[in-house]
Amino acid sequence: MSTLKIKKGDTVKVIAGKDCNAEGKVLSVDAKKRKVLVEGVNMVTKHAKPSQANPDGGIVHKEAPIDISNVMLVYKGKATRVGFKTEGEKKVRYAKATGEVID
Repeated sequence: MSTLKIKKGDTVKVIAGKDCNAEGKVLSVDAKKRKVLVEGVNMVTKHAKPSQANPDGGIVHKEAPIDISNVMLVYKGKATRVGFKTEGEKKVRYAKATGEVID
């Protein structure tokens, strides 16, 4: 399996779907399903039964996963594609728009 270009904690922009042009922070990445959970994006309504954690139950609004192909990394305020290159013996991500190393 190839390395994913989006990591937890990155800021991303949604480029397709109902939340197009929305930006948010990546909360989690599921590499096997190729999905990401983005803060405030793809909100769904879930009906929860009462439990010890939520004694009242009711309607809960939460984020649902979005396909990783529908998001783009935001680097220095600009959405950019991501590439990989080796610097020394380390593999690093870089922004294809500027050529700068991300991490």
